[in-house]
Amino acid sequence: MNVLAVDLGTSSVRALVLDDGARRIPEAIARRGVAGDGSGAATLDADDYLANLCACLDELAKAGHLDDVGLVAASAQWHSVLPLDTAGRPLGPVVTWRDTRPAPLPGAAGPADPDAFHERTGTWWHRFYWTVKLPWLREAYGLAPARHTGLAEYVLGQLLGEAPTSVSQASGTGLLDIRSLTWDPEALAIAGVDASRLPELAPPGWTGRLRPDHARRWPQLARARWTAAVGDGAASNVGSGCVDQSRAAVTVGTSAAVRLTQEAPAGAPLPPLPHGLWRYRMDERRVVTGTAYSGGGNLFAWARRELRLPEGDALDAALAAIPPVPAVRADPRLGGDRPPRTAPAGSGRFENIGFGTTAVELLAALMAGLCDLVRADIEVIESIVDHPVAVTLGGGAIAASPWWRRSFETALAPREVAHVDDPEVGATGAALLALGA
Repeated sequence: MNVLAVDLGTSSVRALVLDDGARRIPEAIARRGVAGDGSGAATLDADDYLANLCACLDELAKAGHLDDVGLVAASAQWHSVLPLDTAGRPLGPVVTWRDTRPAPLPGAAGPADPDAFHERTGTWWHRFYWTVKLPWLREAYGLAPARHTGLAEYVLGQLLGEAPTSVSQASGTGLLDIRSLTWDPEALAIAGVDASRLPELAPPGWTGRLRPDHARRWPQLARARWTAAVGDGAASNVGSGCVDQSRAAVTVGTSAAVRLTQEAPAGAPLPPLPHGLWRYRMDERRVVTGTAYSGGGNLFAWARRELRLPEGDALDAALAAIPPVPAVRADPRLGGDRPPRTAPAGSGRFENIGFGTTAVELLAALMAGLCDLVRADIEVIESIVDHPVAVTLGGGAIAASPWWRRSFETALAPREVAHVDDPEVGATGAALLALGA
């Protein structure tokens, strides 16, 4: 039996086929870029996104890659929200994690005890989470949604008829008590919503099947079991082999994150959580603790677009001449901060540049700047486990840049630093979780 792994990302949707050991089947991958709002917001059209996923499945089906698929797993972006009407249709766009517009409404009150709230939900009263996004959506768009859902639950629900949210995806909303695995009453009150207007929580082991009309479109998948989508960060940890607290994953895709997997069965006391770290669920028995950055592969994409960089081998050769700690320094927060920090988009800057500074040096400075941020946060993570952690680098941006890998190794020394050469660690991790591996 093969596994179809779907990755519902921010800048692209991908579908790939793996065998029952979660090993990639050559050529069995389809990708579609997704266009977001370009006005300074960061939104997606839910139905366009669904159409891109369907195009990926059509491509794989035409090539015969879906013939032996018996299980479908999904890795999906955390934190997105989509308002729905009474018929379950979108009332507006999907607001993604990249959108920096949401803000608490004038006069709104946050948690009574922010530290206790952080411990229960793993999150803060921050624009990233539904505690701020839902009131802001109602005010900014003049909406009265019947329900709210995430991108993954909407897209999969259109294919399956129903798609409850995993505890992993629910934890990314900031509304879940991550110990009891129930919606948190105080978080619901702050968001101004009751549980009946949120996605249903999937029970452990939930699976679904394609609706009849979609089963006719892809008869190869008619009998396949679909699992609830898991948060992309949690899936990436599994795909990187970082499945306990001895090894942290540093994943650089469109954005970047550092995460540590910890055992935390439902109902059991949670490990300590420093103020500057978030905590989300991987599943009913594990959590991921860490932090994230708005800059990642998008730094490279910006530099490539704006700085007239060399291409391919010529760029690698030019970077190879620059030391892992370059003379030009940069703050890589072009896209602002991720929680709990609140710096807006446009907070990036360069230092030590002159008329002799090259475009490649500017790129190297951005990449090294991210390495510095990660190093500081690894030290915070190590404070909760009381031992140095090994690190595994992964993600498409890391796989594409030998210089970036070397810069990370220098920044994180003397820790052991490994590299997983798989740009699809999220999809691979989702497949491994679905297989129970």
